[in-house]
This record gives sequence, C-alpha cells and structure tokens, in this order.
Amino acid sequence: MTAPEPQIRIRPALVEDAGPLGELDRATWSPLHAVQPAPEPPYEPFFDDRHRPEDYLVAEDGGTVVGYLRLVPPTPLACNRHVRQIQGLAVAESARGLGVARALLRAAMAETLRQGGHRITLRVLGHNTPARTLYASEGFAVEGVLPGEFFLHGRYVDDVLMGRSLAP
Repeated sequence: MTAPEPQIRIRPALVEDAGPLGELDRATWSPLHAVQPAPEPPYEPFFDDRHRPEDYLVAEDGGTVVGYLRLVPPTPLACNRHVRQIQGLAVAESARGLGVARALLRAAMAETLRQGGHRITLRVLGHNTPARTLYASEGFAVEGVLPGEFFLHGRYVDDVLMGRSLAP
C-alpha cells in the first residue's frame, strides 16, 4: 500500500494557528538557520504586536500545519512600499521533500504582487546551502554579503542578502 499523495494547501494564517505554528517553530529550530538560541519554556507567544497573523502564509497537508512563511514590508517607508521581505520560513521534518518550501515561496511572490509590490528580498545564513539553493532555483540572486556578521557556535557566519524582481 502506498502513502497518500500530499495535499499541500497554502493559506493566510489565522489567530487560532498560534499553537501549531509555535510548536512547528520550536520543532524546526536549527543552527543551520537560527541566530537566536534554541527556545526554552516558558515559550513566547507565536503572535505578538510585531508578528501578526496577517504577516504569515501557512502550508497545510490534509488539514495539518506543516509550514509557514513570514512576509512583511522591510521598512515603514513609503519609498520602500514596493518591496516585501521574507523574514522566516519553516517546514516540518515530516513534510520535507514534498515541495512545501517552494510552494510557500511561490505563494509569497504571488502575495507580494497582490499587495502591489514588485520586489521580494530575504536574508539567509551563508552556511545554509539547502535554503540558498532553493532560493536560487526560484530566481533569487545574491545581492550582498555581510561577511562574518554573526558569531554562531564558535565560528563567524556570513549574512547573505538575496532578492528578485517580480516585474514582468
């Protein structure tokens, strides 16, 4: 008997997603992408004044939350209104390799266009080769590198700035 095909659906986050998203965030913490220490109890709420449900896209497989992406304006400046920045992307271990991250990225690009934007950016740690490869495959280019920007686990790690235009 074969496993059922994944039914990945991307949707906006809801307030009631806070619990599952918080659990997913803690379960996917890794030194590969995190600059903050691993979360420990008591856990902070997933949503707060700076991290609102409307800033998140959620990936579900059969009704189960398996991923999220946070998409926000990088600044409050009117002259920067055309840009959206990805400030977080996580996929459950059980859903890796199913195209969830790629679906979230594509949904973020569509949402950027829907909001009137035409440029999308992100930051990724230099040693996170899987993420950098995925972003490059979706048209993101390295636009800058902050060498040794973070000191993580005994070594200096680059902060890589990537972006792409969504203009036709």
